[in-house]
Amino acid sequence: MVAISTGRMVRIEGDRSARARGLAVLLVGLLIAVSLASLGWGATDTSLSGVLRDLLSGRPISQQDSIVMLQIRLPRLVTGILVGAALAMSGAIMQGLFRNPLADPGLVGVSAGASLGAVAAIVLGGALPASMAAVFGWYLTPVAAFVGSWLCTILLYRIATRRGRTSVATMLLAGIALAAMIGAVTGIIIYKANDAQLRDLTFWGLGSLGGASWPKVTAAAPVILLALLAGPWLARGLNGLALGEAAAAHVGIRVQRVKNAAILTVAGAVGASVAISGGIGFVGIVVPHLLRLVSGPDHRWLLVNSGLLGASLLLLADMISRSVVAPAELPIGIITAVIGGPFFMWVLLRNRGVLDL
Repeated sequence: MVAISTGRMVRIEGDRSARARGLAVLLVGLLIAVSLASLGWGATDTSLSGVLRDLLSGRPISQQDSIVMLQIRLPRLVTGILVGAALAMSGAIMQGLFRNPLADPGLVGVSAGASLGAVAAIVLGGALPASMAAVFGWYLTPVAAFVGSWLCTILLYRIATRRGRTSVATMLLAGIALAAMIGAVTGIIIYKANDAQLRDLTFWGLGSLGGASWPKVTAAAPVILLALLAGPWLARGLNGLALGEAAAAHVGIRVQRVKNAAILTVAGAVGASVAISGGIGFVGIVVPHLLRLVSGPDHRWLLVNSGLLGASLLLLADMISRSVVAPAELPIGIITAVIGGPFFMWVLLRNRGVLDL
């Protein structure tokens, strides 16, 4: 960094904190605008403006409008915000942990582990004793997805780390192999599913917010919210890891504690998100990388802004999925893949000169 003095003002060239703060304000405004648009977007003629007019004028809201707004669109909105923020922040954490812009929960097999846990809960949950099923209730699928994501993350980290150093090439290749093996096990479990479960799993596997409901939100929200609150506390550690593990340790950062906390946070966020929305890819790689280009790599702002932009983009993708083949819905995972696939190729080509691949 170069200090440039102009009279009494001193500016540090390369410091983009002010830009990141301004961007955070814009992203909050964007999320509010997109949320309002999402509430008024749907196949029925129920509009947000109409409902607000009825409320302000003291007229009773019709039963149809009440059901559409409170039981369909509002839980869908909350689910989209939680899942989008969780996936984007998880991507930013993994990129900071592995110090590589290609790291993403979906690409390195973490989402596959969450999917395995969720599929096992859906298909095999009926075989559990009634007492155990009653204890878990709606929490069975999020807990199973969390455990699958956590175990997959731990295994991947152990494989990719040797003598205290994490190999990016090993991480990516091991993630691909791990995702393939998990996919095979998931396929075996799906083979055991009945016709109704197969239809649900097929649509669920492509990712969708169409099945959002308050019980699902209640089950997954505590885990996702804890992960979102824990994310910013990792900012200092992730900033230190950008210098290398040895340098981070010398400046007082407890490297192993940061790694463990990051792994647990990502596992919780991804596991719960996959459980309620299915497989939605590329959000975790597109959002953090885009923000890093605009406002820099400082994780104090990158993690927060990733959550805000991820929520907005997932809501926009959901609105597109409801419009392309209306009145039917296109799985949202298809929308994010169409956008994220080319973006990932661009990131790969842009960084191929510095990647150890």
